[in-house]
Amino acid sequence: MENVFQMLVDISHGCGVTLSSALIKNVEKISSRWPQDGMDGELIEFEASETPSFEMLPSKMEIEIFEIEGKAPPTVIQRINGINIGDRLTDNIEGEDFYRFHDVFHYAYAAILHWSPVTRALLKSKRKYDAKKDMNEDGARAILIEEGVSTFVFNVAKRNEDFVHVQAGDLSYDLLKMISSLVEGYEVEKCPHWLWERAILEGFKVFRYLKEHRAGLVVINGPARTIDIGPRS
Repeated sequence: MENVFQMLVDISHGCGVTLSSALIKNVEKISSRWPQDGMDGELIEFEASETPSFEMLPSKMEIEIFEIEGKAPPTVIQRINGINIGDRLTDNIEGEDFYRFHDVFHYAYAAILHWSPVTRALLKSKRKYDAKKDMNEDGARAILIEEGVSTFVFNVAKRNEDFVHVQAGDLSYDLLKMISSLVEGYEVEKCPHWLWERAILEGFKVFRYLKEHRAGLVVINGPARTIDIGPRS
C-alpha cells in the first residue's frame, strides 16, 4: 500500500498536480454528476435582483401545443393565453421524427435550469436592461448554441428510444460533458451535470407525450424546477 501511495505522489509531482487539489477536483466532478440532498437550494440563479419583471422568464407558465388537423406536412402551433407564439413548426427532414415538438426541450431548460435564450426570444423576455446580457447571454449566438445542444441531444435520443428507459443518474456522462463543452463561456456553464440530466429527461418525458397524443398542455413551475404535461383543456 505504501508503494502505491508513493507512486501516486510521484505521478502527481510529475504532472504538477498535488494530491489535495486532485481530490478537490474529483469531489467537484462527483457532486456535479450526482446530486446530494439539498443541492437545489445552492443553485445559481440567472435573474439578477435588478432585472425588470417584464424581462424575466415567467416563473409559472402554461403552453398549449397541438398539431393543425389535416395539415400536410404535420404542423405544430403553440399558444399562451390564447395567443400564438413562435413559428409554425414542421420536422424539416426526410422521414418523420417529430422534431416539430422540440421546443419542449427549451421549455424544460427554462423550467429546470432557469436558462433558455430561445424561450426568452419566443416570449420577448431578453434582458435588455443590461446591454452585455442582451448581446451575449440572450443574443443570436447563445440562441444558436442552445439550438445546437437541443439538436445534438435529440439525435442521441433517437438512437436510444427517446430515453424512455434512462433513469436519473444513468444518462451518458460523455453526453453531459459534450454539453458542458458546447455551453462553455456562457452563464449556463455553471449548471451541474445532474441538473442538465434532469432537464433533458424531463423534456423528453414531455416530448414522448406529445409524440403519442399530438397535443397537450405544458405546465412550467420555475420555483419548483418542474415541467409537466397533460391533456389540453
